[in-house]
Amino acid sequence: MSADTPTSVENLRAFERDLLFAIRALERDDSPPKGLTIKQRLEAGPYEDVNHSRLYQNLDSLAADNYIQKRERDGRTNEYATTERTRALLEAFACRRARQTGVELEADANAETESAPNQIGPDHADASEQTESAPDQTDANMSEQEGES
Repeated sequence: MSADTPTSVENLRAFERDLLFAIRALERDDSPPKGLTIKQRLEAGPYEDVNHSRLYQNLDSLAADNYIQKRERDGRTNEYATTERTRALLEAFACRRARQTGVELEADANAETESAPNQIGPDHADASEQTESAPDQTDANMSEQEGES
């Protein structure tokens, strides 16, 4: 494992972890993880109003630290994707939190993780509308727990 490979999400700030979970949820829902859709996902859950500068500075930082991949979609739009390693770290983090709180996880969580896209691809549509699905309960719970600790 190289020195540039993330080894934990524990050392990230809660907002950074929430960004990773939001990107992961959008990937799972086959919605292109662009800045606007990530912002909408966060605002539909634990955050009322995400500052544009805060969002993009944190996305750039996560990309620089190899938690996510960043790809230019067109002249203005970037798409983001979690790395395989980050997906494994997020799953381990969520499982630890579930055990700590006594929450039972769905039996097919591993199958869902394996079926999601591994990286940004040209097949992602460039739709900017908000997804219809509600944010993961895990996203909101993780933020609430972080705020309490």
